[in-house]
Amino acid sequence: MPSLKDLRNRIASVKSTQKITKAMQMVAAAKLRRAQAAAEAARPYADRVETVLGNLAAASGGQGPKLLSGTGSDQVHLLLVCTGERGLAGAFNSAIVRLARETANELIAAGKTLKIICVGKKGYDQLRRTFAKEIIELIDLRGVRTVAYESAQPIAKNVLDRFENGEFDVCTLFYSRFKSVIAQIPTAQQIIPPAFEETGNREDQKVSYDYEPDEGDILAQLLPAAVGARIFRALLENQASFYGAQMTAMDNATRNAGEMIKKQTLRYNRTRQAMITKELIEIISGAEAL
Repeated sequence: MPSLKDLRNRIASVKSTQKITKAMQMVAAAKLRRAQAAAEAARPYADRVETVLGNLAAASGGQGPKLLSGTGSDQVHLLLVCTGERGLAGAFNSAIVRLARETANELIAAGKTLKIICVGKKGYDQLRRTFAKEIIELIDLRGVRTVAYESAQPIAKNVLDRFENGEFDVCTLFYSRFKSVIAQIPTAQQIIPPAFEETGNREDQKVSYDYEPDEGDILAQLLPAAVGARIFRALLENQASFYGAQMTAMDNATRNAGEMIKKQTLRYNRTRQAMITKELIEIISGAEAL
C-alpha cells in the first residue's frame, strides 16, 4: 500500500502533466484556426485545377504528355506519404500510415515494384519497420513552422525529377483531409498520372480548350504546377488535421488527468483518515490499559 508521501507525489505529478496537456490544447486550438483557414482558402484553386486537368485528360484521349497520360505502364509505384513531424496527436499519423501500408501490401501482392518517399518523421518511423528496403528518401520538415507554397516546391521537384528519369510509373499521394476538429479523413490521391473522380456534370467534361501560343508549352508549365499544387494542398490539409487531432487528444488527456487526480485525492484522503483512526485507537487502547 503506498504511503501518504507517495500519493502526494503522484497527485503532484499528474497535476503537472495536466498543466502541460492543457497548455498544448490551447496552443493547438490557436494554431488550428490559422491552419484551417489556410486549408479552406486553398481548396477552390485546387478544385479548379482538378477540373481543368480532368478536361485536359478527357480531351487528350490518352495521347498527351507523360505527366498527363502516363508512361503506358504501371509496374513501378511511388508512394508519397505525408505525415507529421511530431506525435501527441491521437491517431493522426497512424491512420495515414495504415492506409499507405494497406496500399503497399496490395501492390506487392499484385507483383508491382514499390518505392516510398516519406514526408514527415513519424510516418518514416512507422513504415521503416515493414518497408525499410522500399523507402528511398525521408523529407524532413521540422524546420518549417508555417506551410507555404515554397515548402511544397522542393518535394514536387524531387518527384518530377524522378519521374523524368524513369524511376517510377505511378505516384500516389497520401495525406489526411481536414473535415472537422474530431474528423480527419486519410486520403490516397494518384497525382502522376492524375486520376479523376467521375462527376455528374458531363457538359463540363466536354469543355475544349484553345491554346495560344502552343499547347505543348502551356502544358509543360501547367502540369508540373498542378503536381506542386496538389502537394501543397496535401501539406495544408495535413497541418490543419494535425492541430485538430492534437487539440482533441490533449483535451481528452486533460480530462483523464482530472479524473485521475480525483481518484488519487480520494484515495489519499481515505488512507490519511485510516491512519488517523488507527492512531486514535492506539492512543485510546493505551489509555485504557493504564
